[in-house]
Amino acid sequence: MSHDDSLTRLMRYVLKLHRHSVDLMIQKYDVFPGQPPLLMRLSERDGQSQKELADSMLIKPPTLTVMINRMEKTGLVERKPDPDDQHVSRVYLTGKGRQAAAGVQEALQVLEAKCFEHFSPEEKMLFRRLLWQVRDDLETFQRNFKDESLAGKQAEDNSIGGN
Repeated sequence: MSHDDSLTRLMRYVLKLHRHSVDLMIQKYDVFPGQPPLLMRLSERDGQSQKELADSMLIKPPTLTVMINRMEKTGLVERKPDPDDQHVSRVYLTGKGRQAAAGVQEALQVLEAKCFEHFSPEEKMLFRRLLWQVRDDLETFQRNFKDESLAGKQAEDNSIGGN
């Protein structure tokens, strides 16, 4: 199979097109690329800690901090100390942030309809099932890879310690 025929290449291209389309539709809300997932998580449950947000978004805390700083400057979010633990920062949507989250949600719905307008209900159901299978396979791969890497590291540590 040539590189051009690769399913993962096509998937990556489609995801880039999707993301770029979302970015175009939400520019008017002062939302920058990469920020919609944070807005969506806060609209689902406002006041999450930075650790909760980083974990749920599968990003590193410093990356999230940069994102939150930028979104504070544009007035989308604000940080407040946790009332029970002053070492924990909680992130909240502002009024502008709630409007932006609603705009992002609307853009995602419009784009979802556009993406699948030529799919039958059965095709959508099959596509969903196939994507879940790809997700499950990748999660299993990552778990196994981490387990194998850990086992290899432990074996290496044991051989070093045994000398």
